[in-house]
Amino acid sequence: MTPPQDVDTINSANLDPETHSEPSTDPLDELPGEVEMSIFDHLEELRQRIFYSLIVVVVGIIGSFIVVKPLVKLLEVPAKGVKFLQLAPGEFFFVSMKVAAYSGLILSTPFILYQIIQFVLPGLTLRERRLVIPVVLGSSVLFIVGLVFAYLLLIPAALQFFINYGADVVEQLWSIDKYFDFVLLLLFTTGIAFQVPVIQILLAILGIVSSKIMLKGWRYVIISAVILGAVLTPSTDPLTQSLLAGAVLGLYFGGIGLVKLIGK
Repeated sequence: MTPPQDVDTINSANLDPETHSEPSTDPLDELPGEVEMSIFDHLEELRQRIFYSLIVVVVGIIGSFIVVKPLVKLLEVPAKGVKFLQLAPGEFFFVSMKVAAYSGLILSTPFILYQIIQFVLPGLTLRERRLVIPVVLGSSVLFIVGLVFAYLLLIPAALQFFINYGADVVEQLWSIDKYFDFVLLLLFTTGIAFQVPVIQILLAILGIVSSKIMLKGWRYVIISAVILGAVLTPSTDPLTQSLLAGAVLGLYFGGIGLVKLIGK
Protein backbone atom coordinates (compact mmCIF):
# COMPACT_ATOMS: atom_id res chain seq x y z
CA MET A 1 0.00 0.00 0.00
CA THR A 2 1.27 3.46 -0.92
CA PRO A 3 1.82 5.57 2.20
CA PRO A 4 -0.39 8.68 2.46
CA GLN A 5 1.27 11.87 1.30
CA ASP A 6 1.29 15.14 3.15
CA VAL A 7 -1.30 17.66 1.92
CA ASP A 8 1.32 20.37 1.41
CA THR A 9 3.37 17.98 -0.72
CA ILE A 10 0.38 17.26 -2.94
CA ASN A 11 -0.46 20.95 -3.32
CA SER A 12 3.12 21.89 -4.15
CA ALA A 13 3.19 19.21 -6.83
CA ASN A 14 0.26 20.91 -8.56
CA LEU A 15 1.93 24.33 -8.61
CA ASP A 16 3.78 25.80 -11.53
CA PRO A 17 7.50 25.15 -10.89
CA GLU A 18 8.53 28.66 -12.02
CA THR A 19 5.82 30.87 -10.51
CA HIS A 20 4.83 28.57 -7.60
CA SER A 21 1.20 29.25 -8.42
CA GLU A 22 -1.56 27.18 -9.92
CA PRO A 23 -1.18 27.03 -13.71
CA SER A 24 -3.90 28.55 -15.87
CA THR A 25 -6.21 25.81 -17.09
CA ASP A 26 -8.61 27.96 -19.14
CA PRO A 27 -8.01 26.93 -22.77
CA LEU A 28 -9.61 30.17 -24.01
CA ASP A 29 -6.64 32.16 -22.68
CA GLU A 30 -4.10 30.08 -24.58
CA LEU A 31 -2.65 30.64 -28.01
CA PRO A 32 -3.56 27.93 -30.52
CA GLY A 33 -0.75 25.80 -31.81
CA GLU A 34 0.36 27.90 -34.74
CA VAL A 35 3.57 27.60 -36.72
CA GLU A 36 6.02 30.21 -35.46
CA MET A 37 7.22 32.73 -38.03
CA SER A 38 10.28 34.96 -38.11
CA ILE A 39 10.04 38.74 -38.38
CA PHE A 40 10.95 38.51 -42.07
CA ASP A 41 8.14 36.02 -42.66
CA HIS A 42 5.69 38.40 -40.94
CA LEU A 43 6.88 41.30 -43.09
CA GLU A 44 6.51 39.20 -46.22
CA GLU A 45 3.00 38.17 -45.21
CA LEU A 46 2.14 41.82 -44.50
CA ARG A 47 3.47 42.84 -47.92
CA GLN A 48 1.37 40.20 -49.64
CA ARG A 49 -1.82 41.14 -47.80
CA ILE A 50 -1.32 44.84 -48.58
CA PHE A 51 -0.71 43.92 -52.22
CA TYR A 52 -3.89 41.83 -52.40
CA SER A 53 -5.88 44.60 -50.72
CA LEU A 54 -4.60 47.18 -53.21
CA ILE A 55 -5.58 44.94 -56.10
CA VAL A 56 -9.13 44.60 -54.73
CA VAL A 57 -9.35 48.37 -54.18
CA VAL A 58 -8.26 49.04 -57.76
CA VAL A 59 -10.77 46.50 -59.09
CA GLY A 60 -13.49 48.12 -56.94
CA ILE A 61 -12.62 51.59 -58.26
CA ILE A 62 -12.65 50.39 -61.87
CA GLY A 63 -15.98 48.62 -61.35
CA SER A 64 -17.44 51.72 -59.70
CA PHE A 65 -16.20 53.92 -62.53
CA ILE A 66 -18.04 51.74 -65.05
CA VAL A 67 -21.36 52.49 -63.31
CA VAL A 68 -20.38 55.94 -62.02
CA LYS A 69 -23.16 57.89 -63.77
CA PRO A 70 -25.97 56.13 -61.84
CA LEU A 71 -23.97 56.72 -58.65
CA VAL A 72 -23.62 60.41 -59.47
CA LYS A 73 -27.36 60.70 -60.11
CA LEU A 74 -28.07 58.95 -56.81
CA LEU A 75 -25.89 61.41 -54.91
CA GLU A 76 -27.57 64.35 -56.67
CA VAL A 77 -31.01 63.35 -55.35
CA PRO A 78 -30.74 65.27 -52.02
CA ALA A 79 -30.12 68.53 -53.94
CA LYS A 80 -33.67 68.96 -55.21
CA GLY A 81 -34.28 72.02 -57.36
CA VAL A 82 -30.57 72.68 -57.93
CA LYS A 83 -28.86 72.79 -61.31
CA PHE A 84 -25.24 71.64 -61.50
CA LEU A 85 -22.69 73.32 -63.73
CA GLN A 86 -19.39 72.12 -65.14
CA LEU A 87 -17.26 75.21 -64.71
CA ALA A 88 -14.09 73.85 -66.31
CA PRO A 89 -13.20 71.27 -68.98
CA GLY A 90 -13.00 67.80 -67.50
CA GLU A 91 -14.58 68.81 -64.18
CA PHE A 92 -17.24 66.11 -64.36
CA PHE A 93 -14.58 63.53 -65.26
CA PHE A 94 -12.61 64.30 -62.10
CA VAL A 95 -15.84 64.23 -60.10
CA SER A 96 -16.51 60.78 -61.54
CA MET A 97 -13.05 59.67 -60.44
CA LYS A 98 -13.70 60.90 -56.90
CA VAL A 99 -17.04 59.10 -56.69
CA ALA A 100 -15.51 55.91 -58.09
CA ALA A 101 -12.59 56.11 -55.64
CA TYR A 102 -14.84 56.49 -52.59
CA SER A 103 -17.21 53.80 -53.82
CA GLY A 104 -14.41 51.36 -54.65
CA LEU A 105 -12.82 51.87 -51.24
CA ILE A 106 -16.13 51.23 -49.47
CA LEU A 107 -16.83 48.13 -51.54
CA SER A 108 -13.37 46.69 -50.84
CA THR A 109 -13.51 47.39 -47.10
CA PRO A 110 -14.79 43.88 -46.17
CA PHE A 111 -11.87 42.28 -48.00
CA ILE A 112 -9.39 44.68 -46.36
CA LEU A 113 -10.81 43.85 -42.92
CA TYR A 114 -10.53 40.14 -43.73
CA GLN A 115 -6.85 40.57 -44.60
CA ILE A 116 -6.23 42.46 -41.35
CA ILE A 117 -7.94 39.73 -39.35
CA GLN A 118 -5.92 36.99 -41.02
CA PHE A 119 -2.69 38.87 -40.27
CA VAL A 120 -3.33 39.44 -36.55
CA LEU A 121 -5.19 36.18 -35.88
CA PRO A 122 -2.13 34.02 -35.05
CA GLY A 123 -1.24 36.36 -32.16
CA LEU A 124 -4.68 36.22 -30.52
CA THR A 125 -5.94 33.82 -27.88
CA LEU A 126 -9.09 31.80 -28.44
CA ARG A 127 -11.04 34.20 -26.22
CA GLU A 128 -9.82 37.20 -28.22
CA ARG A 129 -10.61 35.44 -31.48
CA ARG A 130 -14.22 35.11 -30.37
CA LEU A 131 -14.47 38.90 -30.17
CA VAL A 132 -12.78 39.73 -33.47
CA ILE A 133 -15.62 38.78 -35.81
CA PRO A 134 -18.40 40.57 -33.83
CA VAL A 135 -16.27 43.72 -33.56
CA VAL A 136 -15.43 43.74 -37.28
CA LEU A 137 -19.02 43.04 -38.31
CA GLY A 138 -20.28 45.69 -35.92
CA SER A 139 -17.81 48.21 -37.32
CA SER A 140 -18.91 47.47 -40.90
CA VAL A 141 -22.60 47.71 -40.04
CA LEU A 142 -22.12 50.99 -38.16
CA PHE A 143 -20.19 52.48 -41.08
CA ILE A 144 -23.02 51.61 -43.48
CA VAL A 145 -25.60 52.98 -41.02
CA GLY A 146 -23.54 56.18 -40.87
CA LEU A 147 -23.62 56.48 -44.66
CA VAL A 148 -27.38 55.98 -44.72
CA PHE A 149 -27.86 58.47 -41.87
CA ALA A 150 -25.81 61.10 -43.70
CA TYR A 151 -27.56 60.49 -47.03
CA LEU A 152 -31.11 60.54 -45.66
CA LEU A 153 -30.80 63.17 -42.89
CA LEU A 154 -27.57 65.17 -42.74
CA ILE A 155 -27.10 66.01 -46.42
CA PRO A 156 -30.74 66.98 -47.09
CA ALA A 157 -30.83 69.10 -43.91
CA ALA A 158 -27.63 70.95 -44.80
CA LEU A 159 -28.62 71.50 -48.43
CA GLN A 160 -32.10 72.67 -47.50
CA PHE A 161 -30.60 75.19 -45.11
CA PHE A 162 -28.37 76.68 -47.81
CA ILE A 163 -31.12 76.65 -50.45
CA ASN A 164 -33.65 78.39 -48.22
CA TYR A 165 -31.11 80.90 -46.96
CA GLY A 166 -30.37 82.32 -50.41
CA ALA A 167 -33.59 81.42 -52.23
CA ASP A 168 -34.79 85.01 -52.66
CA VAL A 169 -31.36 86.41 -53.50
CA VAL A 170 -29.48 84.01 -55.79
CA GLU A 171 -30.39 81.33 -58.29
CA GLN A 172 -29.24 77.88 -57.22
CA LEU A 173 -26.55 76.99 -59.78
CA TRP A 174 -23.84 74.93 -58.10
CA SER A 175 -20.45 73.69 -59.19
CA ILE A 176 -20.68 69.93 -59.47
CA ASP A 177 -17.12 69.58 -58.18
CA LYS A 178 -17.79 71.63 -55.03
CA TYR A 179 -21.05 69.79 -54.41
CA PHE A 180 -19.45 66.36 -54.50
CA ASP A 181 -16.57 67.50 -52.32
CA PHE A 182 -19.21 68.46 -49.77
CA VAL A 183 -21.29 65.27 -50.10
CA LEU A 184 -18.46 62.75 -50.17
CA LEU A 185 -16.69 64.35 -47.21
CA LEU A 186 -19.88 64.39 -45.14
CA LEU A 187 -20.62 60.75 -45.98
CA PHE A 188 -17.13 59.56 -45.08
CA THR A 189 -16.79 61.55 -41.84
CA THR A 190 -20.21 60.40 -40.66
CA GLY A 191 -19.29 56.77 -41.28
CA ILE A 192 -16.13 57.29 -39.22
CA ALA A 193 -18.04 59.04 -36.42
CA PHE A 194 -20.38 56.05 -36.14
CA GLN A 195 -17.44 53.91 -34.98
CA VAL A 196 -17.76 55.27 -31.42
CA PRO A 197 -19.30 52.07 -29.90
CA VAL A 198 -16.60 49.92 -31.48
CA ILE A 199 -13.88 52.09 -29.93
CA GLN A 200 -15.62 51.88 -26.55
CA ILE A 201 -15.79 48.09 -26.68
CA LEU A 202 -12.13 47.77 -27.67
CA LEU A 203 -11.06 50.09 -24.83
CA ALA A 204 -13.15 48.07 -22.39
CA ILE A 205 -11.75 44.74 -23.59
CA LEU A 206 -8.21 46.06 -23.18
CA GLY A 207 -9.07 47.14 -19.64
CA ILE A 208 -8.34 50.82 -20.29
CA VAL A 209 -11.81 52.22 -19.51
CA SER A 210 -14.84 50.69 -17.78
CA SER A 211 -18.53 51.42 -18.32
CA LYS A 212 -18.69 53.30 -15.00
CA ILE A 213 -15.88 55.64 -16.04
CA MET A 214 -17.56 56.19 -19.42
CA LEU A 215 -20.81 57.12 -17.70
CA LYS A 216 -19.12 59.46 -15.23
CA GLY A 217 -17.62 61.49 -18.06
CA TRP A 218 -20.94 62.26 -19.76
CA ARG A 219 -20.48 66.04 -19.42
CA TYR A 220 -17.19 65.96 -21.30
CA VAL A 221 -18.74 63.65 -23.89
CA ILE A 222 -21.52 66.15 -24.63
CA ILE A 223 -18.97 68.93 -25.17
CA SER A 224 -16.83 66.62 -27.32
CA ALA A 225 -19.84 65.57 -29.40
CA VAL A 226 -20.73 69.19 -30.12
CA ILE A 227 -17.14 69.95 -31.14
CA LEU A 228 -17.01 66.78 -33.23
CA GLY A 229 -20.23 67.75 -34.99
CA ALA A 230 -18.79 71.16 -35.79
CA VAL A 231 -15.47 69.76 -37.05
CA LEU A 232 -16.72 66.81 -39.09
CA THR A 233 -19.56 68.55 -40.90
CA PRO A 234 -18.27 70.60 -43.85
CA SER A 235 -21.29 72.92 -43.59
CA THR A 236 -21.66 75.62 -40.96
CA ASP A 237 -25.39 75.29 -40.30
CA PRO A 238 -26.39 74.42 -36.72
CA LEU A 239 -29.00 71.84 -37.78
CA THR A 240 -26.49 69.51 -39.44
CA GLN A 241 -24.05 69.87 -36.57
CA SER A 242 -26.80 69.17 -34.03
CA LEU A 243 -27.97 66.06 -35.89
CA LEU A 244 -24.47 64.60 -36.02
CA ALA A 245 -23.73 65.53 -32.39
CA GLY A 246 -27.01 63.92 -31.28
CA ALA A 247 -26.23 60.76 -33.23
CA VAL A 248 -22.74 60.55 -31.67
CA LEU A 249 -24.21 60.97 -28.18
CA GLY A 250 -26.78 58.25 -28.83
CA LEU A 251 -24.06 55.92 -30.08
CA TYR A 252 -21.89 56.70 -27.05
CA PHE A 253 -24.56 55.85 -24.49
CA GLY A 254 -25.53 52.81 -26.54
CA GLY A 255 -21.87 51.77 -26.44
CA ILE A 256 -21.92 52.04 -22.64
CA GLY A 257 -24.84 49.58 -22.60
CA LEU A 258 -22.92 47.16 -24.81
CA VAL A 259 -19.85 47.43 -22.56
CA LYS A 260 -22.02 46.58 -19.55
CA LEU A 261 -23.44 43.57 -21.39
CA ILE A 262 -19.96 42.11 -21.84
CA GLY A 263 -19.29 42.59 -18.12
CA LYS A 264 -16.89 45.50 -18.32
